[in-house]
Amino acid sequence: MGKKHIIETSQEDLIKQSEKVDQLVNKSSSAKSNKVTDARVYVSSSYNNTIVTLTNAKGDVLSSKSAGAVGFKGAKKATSFAASRVSEAIINVCKKLMVEKIEVYIKGVGAGRESAVRTLVNKGMNVVSIKDITPIPHNGVKPKKVRRV
Repeated sequence: MGKKHIIETSQEDLIKQSEKVDQLVNKSSSAKSNKVTDARVYVSSSYNNTIVTLTNAKGDVLSSKSAGAVGFKGAKKATSFAASRVSEAIINVCKKLMVEKIEVYIKGVGAGRESAVRTLVNKGMNVVSIKDITPIPHNGVKPKKVRRV
């Protein structure tokens, strides 16, 4: 059925990722303090990808991860497993920033909606609220006029 692709992260990749998180922490510490108490997590799950964004209470983006950035390619980006890995990456950033409470906002119809939120809850994050902000159409567009001949 084809080759199995196993994603392995080397020590160099882990060091680079931790350095990026440390730089993010240093940027936020220069502005204010190193500690963000309340944060928001936006989960955008489409048919092709899952994007998880961490913001502070004002809405300023602290970190953003996607299934492609974590290491998945092609159709595997749309799976629930990839969404849980993306959530784990955001949890690591939350722990570095010492986030205490998070609010979760879910948007989209993809397979990663449920597993991303479950991972956030199961890994020990204090989830205060979960809201679904998926846009829902109502009544659609106005129909065309009847053609007069």
